[in-house]
This record gives sequence, structure tokens and C-alpha cells, in this order.
Amino acid sequence: MNEIRNFCVIAHIDHGKSTLSDRLLEFTKTISERDMTNQALDDMDLERERGITIKSHAIQLYYQHTDGTKYTFNMIDTPGHVDFSYEVSRSIAACEGALLLVDASQGIQAQTISNLYLAIEHDLEIIPVLNKIDMESAMIEEVSDQVIDLIGCKREEIVLASGKSGLGIQDIMDAIVTRVPAPKGSDDAPLQALVFDSMFNSFRGVIAYFRVMNGIIRKGDKIRFINTGREYSADEVGILQMNMMPRKELRSGDVGYVVTGIKVSSEIKVGDTITLVENPAPTGIEGFELVKPMVFAGIFPIENEDFEDLRDSLEKLQLNDASLVFEPETSVALGFGFRCGFLGMLHLEIVQERLSREFNQEVITTVPNVSYRAYTKKGEELLINTPNDLPDVTLVDRVEEPYISAQIITKPEYIGTIMTLCMEKRGTLQKQTYLTTERVELSFDLPLAEIVFDFYDRLKSISRGYASFDYTPTNYRASDLVKLDILLNGEAVDALSSLVHRDKASSFGRKICTKLKTLLPRQQFMIAIQASIGAKIIARETISALRKDVTAKCYGGDITRKRKLLEKQKKGKKKMRSIGNVEVPQKAFLQVLKLD
Repeated sequence: MNEIRNFCVIAHIDHGKSTLSDRLLEFTKTISERDMTNQALDDMDLERERGITIKSHAIQLYYQHTDGTKYTFNMIDTPGHVDFSYEVSRSIAACEGALLLVDASQGIQAQTISNLYLAIEHDLEIIPVLNKIDMESAMIEEVSDQVIDLIGCKREEIVLASGKSGLGIQDIMDAIVTRVPAPKGSDDAPLQALVFDSMFNSFRGVIAYFRVMNGIIRKGDKIRFINTGREYSADEVGILQMNMMPRKELRSGDVGYVVTGIKVSSEIKVGDTITLVENPAPTGIEGFELVKPMVFAGIFPIENEDFEDLRDSLEKLQLNDASLVFEPETSVALGFGFRCGFLGMLHLEIVQERLSREFNQEVITTVPNVSYRAYTKKGEELLINTPNDLPDVTLVDRVEEPYISAQIITKPEYIGTIMTLCMEKRGTLQKQTYLTTERVELSFDLPLAEIVFDFYDRLKSISRGYASFDYTPTNYRASDLVKLDILLNGEAVDALSSLVHRDKASSFGRKICTKLKTLLPRQQFMIAIQASIGAKIIARETISALRKDVTAKCYGGDITRKRKLLEKQKKGKKKMRSIGNVEVPQKAFLQVLKLD
């Protein structure tokens, strides 16, 4: 056990985690030169296309130290985007040390600080690494000062490296050996292994990835999952390299996988503890965070008969992405589907893309919204995940919405435009701190609903990419929220309902009505598109009817003959309108989503 080191790589997005991981794999000859590719651990097409890490990836490396000792490194490469911070918290729970990467040309950014605090909470040994030191724009001295201020380390403890050219890789290896503590645990104690990830294989069922804290797990052992209480046989155990490598046993401190032939994905929960049936551990491993979804949206199959296939796809996806939560729901307009919880808009986009690519499921997504709390006049508390959950206005005492504390790190010249954006989104400035003369940290209190749509994109464009953003949920606060309904000929379309702040309701309603007017096909009768709050109509657009020229055959003669024909047509249109249905095409739902 003294020769095992478990560590993860954490950093802000685009600071070079995956590139540095590639160099570590090359240095330890885990991958042959022939098989080497960029972003070697990112095995999803989506990750390579977008150049971001979506999933954490665990891999075992072997390193011969200068004193002749051969060490086993279990490394986890983690994502950097704020929407995938749950992956980072799970990886940290399975490690004793962390490489904290900071881009020498960009300095410390919001997610760097957020991930660092996660690591400190778990008492991890932090090794600061200054990456990209060979770039012309690298500010080694300035960024080193920022790191010293943040962590309180000595200057000589900062490792200088370059993931691109491989500079400083030897120093990183030595730092891991000397500074990351060996795992604590005992082979003689009852088995306790923390499940930190899982995946579905169509031939072998569910495969769980775990870290052994205490005890030994052997091939053929009868094992129990403490939280679910299920018992299985360990058909195969092994370690994680570029491929799964079977082993006879794994001891405390090891990271590996177990194949049990489980076919039902709900039987394995990430964060569960594996123990032996014969000599069970008295308790599970604690300190593992439950996921808290931030954004909710309905996902519906395009054809209703695909509902069960969509359920299977979501269950298999949930195994690989434990931060996805879903439950069934129905909609008058879209039929049967699921109400899904996501960590952010990028997470929603990635899930939609993965359903399409990996499971061939084309879906419709409703307007994303956050979770609210409503209090009735009787004092009952209700959780509102969809606008249709909100009771009648006369019964509601108040509605509370979630607020977040947002940290934005940027250059001083963009402070004005960023403040304007945050004020527009109903934010209040809490504090402004100059980290250096060239970097300022702004803290805002913002409603979560306001950052869901386009906040991140607009922040990046107004700051030309020089602003980094991170947030933590704080509390719920009472707010003047109203339910905005969209009516077509007096009938409410539930999939287009939304909860908005009263001040923004009129402009938002007007936008949707105008958009729908261009999207809905004309009918034989007039269509009234209205936005309403309760019984009050706040915006209206009208699609005129397709009309036939019924007076064409009526040439000359008395005007009353023409009028008679027009009145007859009018009555027919009125009758048509009372029995006709307005079909909302799928394209209209998708276009209204892109309204912001």
C-alpha cells in the first residue's frame, strides 16, 4: 500500500488537464506511441468535437522512481466546466491528492477556486502545477504569486510544466510520490469499497467502478451493496487501464471495476458502498454528496410509441451520468415523457446530444425552468418543478425562487458591461475584490432562473472570453413570480407555459406571441395567439384565416348580394373556429426554446 498513489487532476475549463494527462500516459508508457491520440482519455465523440471533458476518467499508471521503487498511480482526469462539477466531487471522494492546474497565461479563474475548495473539504494534498509555461503570453511570476496567495504554499512547491511539450513531467511525478500520502486502510478489516462511477455494457450488464478503502475483494466473492441491500457474485474484478484488465483480487487502496451481471440499472447507486456477505462492514462510507439538479425540462419522444425506449435510454445514460435525474410526466400537447433535472444548460444540451447519438432517440425538450417553492394561504409548502404544478393564484400566499452566489473573475475594463448584464438579470453586487492589478473578482446575488438561458454565452461575448464564471446555490427568497400561459383560440398550451417575474412578463409574452405568429401555419379560420396571467391578457397576435373570394361570381348588381355571400362565409368560419383544432408543429416548440 505504501507504493500506491491515488490522485485527480482538477482545473478550470481549457487549462490543459486532458493534454497534461496525455503526457503522463506517454511518460509512463501506459499507451504505445502508435495508439496515442490527443485527449486519449476522452473516449466520447462529443468530448473530442467540443474539446471539453464531460466524464471523469480513471486509469492506472506505473512509475519507476529514481530510488528504484515501482509505484502504482491511480489517476482521475476530471471535467472543468461548472455544469460537470458533480463529476469532480465524486472523483475527489476517491483520492488522497490533487494536481491543481493553473494556466500560466490566464491565471486563476472561478472554477479553479471552486474545485480547490472541494479538494480542501476532503483534506486532499494539493500540488499546484503551473501549466503552459512555454507560451509567449505566460506570466509565470504573476500567476505564481496568485497561487501562493490562494493556497498559502511556498514558491518552490509550485511545479512548472507544459502539457504540450512535456516540460516538467518528471517533476510532477516526483511531487506525486513525495507529497501525496499513501492510502490508509487495512487489508484485514471488513471490505469497504466506494462506488464512484458505473457504466452499462450490453453484453456484461452494469459495470461498477470503485475504490477499495478497507479489506480485499476477490473474483467469485459474494458481495453486497450496503445502501440498496442487493447481493451479487463478483464474476470479474480488475483494474482500469486503457482497457479493463482482470485481476484475481484488489486490496485496500486499489481502484478498479467489478462485473456482477446486473441488468437493471437502478440496482447500482453511485456513492454506495460494496462489502462482503460473509464478513460485512458495519457501516457504509460517508461524506459523499447527493446530486442537486438546478435546471428542469421535459423530454418527450417525437412519436408516443417510443416512450418505453426513451425510458430505457435514460436509465442507461443515468448509470454513466449520475447527475441526471428524471421522473415520468404527461403533457396535453406532447403526450407521455419525462421531467428531467440537470446541473445546467450545457448539461441539458449534452444529454440531448447523447440520447441522439448513443441511443438513436430524437426528442423534444420543453422550456427549461428551475425548481420553485410555493406556500399556500393554509401554510402548506409545495415544490414547483413545472409551471402547471402552481396552484390557482387565489390560493397562493407567496412563491420563492432559488438564489445563487456567483463569482465572476475578469479584467478591470469589462467591469461596467458585466455589472449592467447582472443588474438586467435582477442581480445585486455583493463585493468587488482586486486579486491583482489586472484581475478583479465580482460577487453577485442572482436568481438562478435568470442565468439558465443565455447568461453564460452573453458573459463570454461581452468580456471577449476573459470572464470566468462559477456559482453556488444559497437559499430561496420570496419573489413576485407569475405563471404566463400561452392561449391558442382560448385553449392553453401547457408545454409553452412558464414562470416569469412580473416585471418581465409583458415583454416575454409579446416575444412568444410574435414568434408563434411566424411559426404556426395558417388555417381556414382565424387563430388568436394570446399571452395571459390568470384571466388578464397581456399580449395578442392574430393569424388571419385563409379565405376564398366568394364574391368572384357576383359581378354588378345590388351590394346586398355581395354582403349576403360574405355573411354566409363569416358564419362558416365562425363554426369552423368553434370545432377546429390548432396543431402546434414540433418545429414551433424547438424555435420558442431559442427565444432568448
